[in-house]
Amino acid sequence: MGYRTDMAIECHEMLKKSQQKGVRIKKTTRDKTEVTEVEIFSSEGEKALGKPMGKYITVDLPEFSHESELLDGRLGTLTELISELLPAKAKTVLVAGLGNECITPDALGPLCVRKILSTRHLDELKEISCELPTLRPVAAISTGVLGQTGIETVEYIKGIVNLISPDAVIVVDALASTRLSRLGKTVQLTDTGISPGSGVRNFRKAVNKTALGVDVISIGVPTVVDGKTIVSDLTEEGTESINTRKDAMNTIVTPREIDVIVHRAANLLALSINCALQPQLDAETLLALS
Repeated sequence: MGYRTDMAIECHEMLKKSQQKGVRIKKTTRDKTEVTEVEIFSSEGEKALGKPMGKYITVDLPEFSHESELLDGRLGTLTELISELLPAKAKTVLVAGLGNECITPDALGPLCVRKILSTRHLDELKEISCELPTLRPVAAISTGVLGQTGIETVEYIKGIVNLISPDAVIVVDALASTRLSRLGKTVQLTDTGISPGSGVRNFRKAVNKTALGVDVISIGVPTVVDGKTIVSDLTEEGTESINTRKDAMNTIVTPREIDVIVHRAANLLALSINCALQPQLDAETLLALS
């Protein structure tokens, strides 16, 4: 039974020990935040996990639906991880929010880019005000989805990349998970880009370095879980009916508080990205500006 997931750590958890060649796991704690890095470093690892070579970092956080402050340990951890994934000499950065804002579980990307501090247009103002700090040029776009625009996400982003020539692209998107325990309380970061919709079997062209010609960092939060997972859990407990299994096989499930989860996750990711891209400004200032 093939489960639908965007999470590399879940793909790894499904493997037997004999299948884990070419995959390296590292677990650390940063500011009381659990971080797990899955690194795929060979073609064997690519084949085993079904994902391209690179780093996949999972950050376990308190549930986004719970009330919490933005300026806490989560922010520092995510900011550090984004900074580490950015190319050392990256100057101009394009941030792209993927997804459909009209569908709440898929609205993470569009909501996040609303809060990104766009600065690429500010170079001319430096001559007017000497008080402006030196800011990294950042551009932000919301791509929509193919069904809305008639344009593949990668085509949309590549067109912008060709025009403004960024040194790196950060894409933000909602993810699919197989575990209820990760829904709305996990962040995955990777340096391999993303295949939009792959977690729910709606495979689109990949947004990665091969397609765009620049480094691509992907950041996401799982907002939906595969119905098969719930069926599997029920099967283990011996409590499901045959009808329930058939109905759930092609179901994608999201929590009832998904609107709160998505908005708070978008705010945290946006502030983390802003802090990583503009390290000369403190978090309080960036929060006020965005």
